[in-house]
Amino acid sequence: MRIDKLLSNSGFGSRKEVKILLKARAVEVNGETVHDPKFQVNEKADHVSIGGEVVVYREFLYVMMNKPQGVISATEDRYDETVIDLLTESEQRFEPFPVGRLDKDTEGLLLITNDGKLAHELLSPRKHVDKTYYAKIDGVVTEEDGAAFLKGVVLDDGYETKPATLHILHSGEQSEIELTITEGKFHQVKRMFESIGKQVVFLKRLSMGPLELDDTLALGQYRELTEEELNKLKQRK
Repeated sequence: MRIDKLLSNSGFGSRKEVKILLKARAVEVNGETVHDPKFQVNEKADHVSIGGEVVVYREFLYVMMNKPQGVISATEDRYDETVIDLLTESEQRFEPFPVGRLDKDTEGLLLITNDGKLAHELLSPRKHVDKTYYAKIDGVVTEEDGAAFLKGVVLDDGYETKPATLHILHSGEQSEIELTITEGKFHQVKRMFESIGKQVVFLKRLSMGPLELDDTLALGQYRELTEEELNKLKQRK
């Protein structure tokens, strides 16, 4: 790994600021002064210090965000604000990405990380990771709808969904429900309700696997995962 990236990811400033430190000959690797930003270091084996302060390299970033509507689940976009734009510059240096996606008009739990292995574990169709959503539905949701979801419904492209669990919180002209699915097809929750002749008018993700949305987070706010939350994610079979 380049020394400028290691120092930047370790909280010592932007790449430009790190280059100033290197030029000032304040950086040492294994006791030798380093000034070339392209200098390659082994983050696990080499001893790096700045002005005598030992650099502790941090490899991964794990963030829980309460995604607001109007922001897209992407790393960059020419027209719309992305969830990465909501992070600080120091957090963006880790080059994180959203794990899965929430539609532009959907809010709620979103995990953002640069840990590709963990992301794959959570997104792999073979892992069947539960995702629970709260939704408001235009129309009366019935127990028959729940039975249909539990059996699996056919979407507009002919795909038959895997069994999903529907919990009706309120049934009326505008029903309120919680739905747990194990897949992540495009617009899946909306398309599932469309298949039974109803429309989702509000959608919010509450959980993903063992990770539950922190209800103290306002829309657009985020925090790093606790050690307990991270261990639960990593220990999930």
